[in-house]
Amino acid sequence: MAQDYVAYPELKLHDGGMKLSFMTLGCPAWDLETICCNGRDYGFDGVDFRGLGEDLDVTQLPAFTTEVAATKRMLDDHGLAVSAISSSIGVCDPAKRAANLEEAKRTIPVALSLGCGIVRVFGMGDLKSMTHVEAADVGRDCLEAILALDGGDKIQWVFETHDHWIQSNDCALLLERIPNPNFGVLWDMGHTSRVGGESPEVSVAALKGRIYYTHIKDAVYDTSHPDAMKDGWRYVTPGSGQLPLAEAIAALKGIGYDGWVNFEHEKRWHPELPEPEEIFPAFVAWAKPLIA
Repeated sequence: MAQDYVAYPELKLHDGGMKLSFMTLGCPAWDLETICCNGRDYGFDGVDFRGLGEDLDVTQLPAFTTEVAATKRMLDDHGLAVSAISSSIGVCDPAKRAANLEEAKRTIPVALSLGCGIVRVFGMGDLKSMTHVEAADVGRDCLEAILALDGGDKIQWVFETHDHWIQSNDCALLLERIPNPNFGVLWDMGHTSRVGGESPEVSVAALKGRIYYTHIKDAVYDTSHPDAMKDGWRYVTPGSGQLPLAEAIAALKGIGYDGWVNFEHEKRWHPELPEPEEIFPAFVAWAKPLIA
């Protein structure tokens, strides 16, 4: 498929002060025009692409390949930046190495054409057959190969505090092996608190200087609720749950973080959650005073 990538300027990670974005996981029924119009009207600064419509991998859609220049113009016309492309790359899984590199090759030109300098990856890895240390070595080798791709060094590759890589001492294994400034952490404030059992202050102190992006969502522990997940928690509107989100944002301010705060509303995976038309404006109203 021929690709009409737009020329892109020299990218920089942040542009003064925390900004709000939403992930397209939260609005799986919206088309691109609705994403742009509603994102602007609700007061967001950017959008994080994790799927569009029925497709999870946007790098294989015409809107992000042959028609990417038109997509960039539409986003620009609505005053929305692309805060990140959220990939499915799992750098610590040796079985995914070939797939990781192929997805990275597709993602790099799409991100750069959209003026986006951040791509989310996962750690992953099979810890039944490897230790954390061995998995971190696999991750180092995979990231070095990704960074060596054409344009790979123009991207900030951020691994999410997710799956086996939630507690800061485990995350440090990857950060120590990959000191390259193009590699850092996507801090999911809910995971480190709800799953990792860490306070925001502990997480930020361990990860500071390498936090390039954040995810935010709230939850309550309620095992009797029909929407509770396997661990007994269920997602709720940010600010109404039990997670220390305001404290996490304050901790970020304390280290001078000036990047994106992304609302990861998982409507695609949890259809029982509120509609984006309801919860997206509620998130902006809650979050804007905290990041000011």
